[in-house]
Amino acid sequence: MRVPVQKQERYIAIRNVTILSVVANSLLTIVKITFGIIGNSHALIADGIHSFSSLAVDAMVLLAAKYSILPPDTRHPYGHGRYETLVTLAAGLLLIVMAIGLFSEAYEQLVGHKSPSEPTSIVLIIAFAAIIIKEAIYHYTVYIANQVNSPMLVANAWHHRSDALSSSIVVISVLGYMAGYLWVDAVATIIIASMIAYVGFEECLPAINKLIDTSINKDKRIKIKEIAESVNGVFFMHKLRTRKMGINILVDMHIVVAPRISISEAYKIAETVRHNLLDEMEEVVDVLVHIKPENTMNSLDLPQRNEITSRLQEQSIEVVEKIEKITLHYVDGKLLLDIDLPLNIIQNNNQARFISQQFADFAVNDPDIYAINTYYHGTVYDSPKVFQIDELHDFIQDKN
Repeated sequence: MRVPVQKQERYIAIRNVTILSVVANSLLTIVKITFGIIGNSHALIADGIHSFSSLAVDAMVLLAAKYSILPPDTRHPYGHGRYETLVTLAAGLLLIVMAIGLFSEAYEQLVGHKSPSEPTSIVLIIAFAAIIIKEAIYHYTVYIANQVNSPMLVANAWHHRSDALSSSIVVISVLGYMAGYLWVDAVATIIIASMIAYVGFEECLPAINKLIDTSINKDKRIKIKEIAESVNGVFFMHKLRTRKMGINILVDMHIVVAPRISISEAYKIAETVRHNLLDEMEEVVDVLVHIKPENTMNSLDLPQRNEITSRLQEQSIEVVEKIEKITLHYVDGKLLLDIDLPLNIIQNNNQARFISQQFADFAVNDPDIYAINTYYHGTVYDSPKVFQIDELHDFIQDKN
């Protein structure tokens, strides 16, 4: 499996922006709770607890960023990229939980006619400062997330924005209280909670899809197909299977090639497909290419080499023991055999035709064999060329 380029640099970028987040969340937690108590604002105290919960997400992000870059091992042969996916899911779930908490609080205010406490002006100052700080960190985190392609950082960025929205509720609560509209706080809370819940679901669903090996999007699948089928020797590609491992893509496919090419040529074609995908698609880190010869349907029940060899040995064909090589081709539910014999076992063209006819008769009487082609291979003293029947006459005449 290929290790993505600049993996260490990606980790450093995620680590640095998350450390900034830890510092900001720690300070805001202390300031909000302290001045919430001093300023007689339960909303600001709750907002401080909200900031404290974001520290848990920061810790998970740091751990995931560290462990997701570990190389593959025996227990994790595809790497550790799903640490990021798990943290993205956890962050999304926390957003949903926070939204439910806000809904509950708003419902209690509306139905239970619970009035907010009278806050002091210091609460407004702290809340405004928190909004500015959190929005700045949100935009910076999203910028880094786009630079390093990290859905996990995007999820964490939305925790910063949810903090900013939570602080905005505090501002609305204070202004509403000052204007005499006590219900404004609850309505604003419901709207903001809805936004946070929506973002939480938006983060959770892609993470869940990755964990259950959902395929990549259609455009990327089409691109993979185009790259594979552009390789010379590939008739077409099918049975494409893809899945995500963190930000990386794993690919499994079948390619159809000519039925009578050599194994080494087929392997070369498959390797070319694999390398082209790795070179042209940065997210692709592992490609498994299965080779399938064309027109090999219904060949599963056909005999293998040992059975064919056994059948030949049961025949009364004298030259069977002289066979140098048998090549089996599984085509259209039948076997096509290429048999190589040494050239020095025949004296004339008629003898060669007789031997070939014996093999042809055997093929006619065997239900699994479509035809047998007989070839004669010269030694270095005769000729290095491989002859078919029609080519033997002139060579034998010259030899004699």
